[in-house]
Amino acid sequence: MKRLEQILEWGGMKRDVVFLVLSGAALLLSMFGPDLLPVDAAWVAILLCGVPILLEAVIGLVTAFDIRADVLVSIALIASVLIGEDFAAGEVAFIMQLGGLLEELTVARARAGIEKLVHLTPQTARVIRDGGEDVILAEQVKVGDRLRVLPGETIPVDGVIREGQTSVNQAVMTGEPLPVDKGPGDPVSSGTVNQFGSFDMEATKVGEDSSIQRMIRLVQSADAGRAKIVGLADRWATWIVGIALSAAALTWLATGEIIRSVTILVVFCPCALVLATPTAIMAAIGNATRHGFLVREGDALERLASVSRITFDKTGTLTCGTPQVVEAQTFSGEFSAQEVYALTAAAERRSEHPLGKAVVRCFEQSGDVAPEIREFQMIPGRGVSAVSAQGQILAGNPELFKEAGVALTGQMKERAGAALEKGCTVIYTAVNGRAAGFLALADTLRPEAARVISRIKAAGITPVLLTGDHEAAAREIGRRLGMEEIRWDCLPEDKLSYIEQSQREQKPVCMIGDGINDAPALKKAHVGIAMGGIGSDIAVDAADIVLISDEIREIPHLVRLSSRMMSVIRCNLAFSMILNFVAILLAMTGVLNPVVGALVHNAGSVFVIVHSAFLLRYRTKE
Repeated sequence: MKRLEQILEWGGMKRDVVFLVLSGAALLLSMFGPDLLPVDAAWVAILLCGVPILLEAVIGLVTAFDIRADVLVSIALIASVLIGEDFAAGEVAFIMQLGGLLEELTVARARAGIEKLVHLTPQTARVIRDGGEDVILAEQVKVGDRLRVLPGETIPVDGVIREGQTSVNQAVMTGEPLPVDKGPGDPVSSGTVNQFGSFDMEATKVGEDSSIQRMIRLVQSADAGRAKIVGLADRWATWIVGIALSAAALTWLATGEIIRSVTILVVFCPCALVLATPTAIMAAIGNATRHGFLVREGDALERLASVSRITFDKTGTLTCGTPQVVEAQTFSGEFSAQEVYALTAAAERRSEHPLGKAVVRCFEQSGDVAPEIREFQMIPGRGVSAVSAQGQILAGNPELFKEAGVALTGQMKERAGAALEKGCTVIYTAVNGRAAGFLALADTLRPEAARVISRIKAAGITPVLLTGDHEAAAREIGRRLGMEEIRWDCLPEDKLSYIEQSQREQKPVCMIGDGINDAPALKKAHVGIAMGGIGSDIAVDAADIVLISDEIREIPHLVRLSSRMMSVIRCNLAFSMILNFVAILLAMTGVLNPVVGALVHNAGSVFVIVHSAFLLRYRTKE
């Protein structure tokens, strides 16, 4: 059903385009073509573009007494037709229909962009039945079915592992760049990728309830046409209709010329006013899309222009999600810390695990040479085993040591715990059944992070760090980035509380984050920006804007683009209103007739479109 609705909606948009093309050609034929038809060719535009406007105006008035901009347009259309000014009626209908199409295209652009974030559910799933495997459509999986997932496959539905050990890349769901070891009893989510071991799972959430399908439903929520300022023409419609009708009536009474009154109605049609905002928003969204942003809510850029603080989560936002070896320690006098590093790199050389690859990459960058190994074995969810000239090497987590009978003393755990408290990931290494030491890996700051913070401060906005790190680590990050306002040990409710307090102080906040724990703050903030590449689906769902490529260097551009967009909209609105009132005065004095009046306010509409189009090429100066 939803697919059918999308098809019908797209079909309606294509129909509008066809109607506009036919109406435009008819208006040109009406103005410049030979008078060979029994009726004015402008009637094509009146019927194709004007009738829908009339119907919407009547429905709004009858059902809710809702006076919108289309009421005045309808009055002008009818009046123009009654006095025989068919071209003026067709031209007004054409411009109004063009404005409506631009709003629809704005929505379509947002919906098309968000699909780039969606890793679609696999088309098939392996179901275990009667001791064998049947490949069925993923949508046919039922709750309770037992599935088998092989290495490298995307998990088709949500479920729980019943048999097997593996590592799962959950970046699409949790934002964590490193895979998570999984075993019996652990939950797995649809859309995540099984990296190493095969496993059997029991389906718990299928179809529309699965995690990846919830992500896909974000497409339906993308509605860039809901900007508060988009409805400005409609909110002013009562005044516009009242002024136009009063001016037309007074002019008729004063001059006795109905054509002047109709001209007033034509020139007062809010065509340029209707186009002023959606054209600017559409152009700004197009600009933002080229710079890696998906604007899910039309008024998000309007709100962004008013923020005074931008709060950053640290992990995955200011850091790049690429682990680096930051520390190597030894537990015995038999091996130095560098030798522990070399042995671990040797054991991990054939590993496909991202942590193992990170160890090898960092070691090779140091220029040292790791020992040769043989008898390599990958142990899913635990680590690796290999044999070198020094003996058997184990590298992995505490569960690997426990299963192999390798003891970790309290002092060893304490030293590793210090690295864990700093947010590091620890790989323990044992040689010949004895603990040799460990490597600590940590995420790294994005190289552009300090530059981004500097440019945000230059724009007059205060950057704030909200992190779950301890005070020492948070202060060190803040010092390196030049951030003075820092909050550490933040739980999700702490981030939410900070944003609520700031906004009570009339200091609107933009929140930038990527994880599930950022979702409440993203939703509460004046504007929420989620990291689309590594961000969780819940974070993306809560955000107003999605940074598709995770390139935070473009955030200052987005901030300045939002301010520029608002300036363009205000200029468009001011120009539209001034043009309308000047045209009314000229119509009252008889300088303009309906056709010339229609061309004048048509020129205003063209100005608005061209002026807004400059936003497409707007680029912030460094």
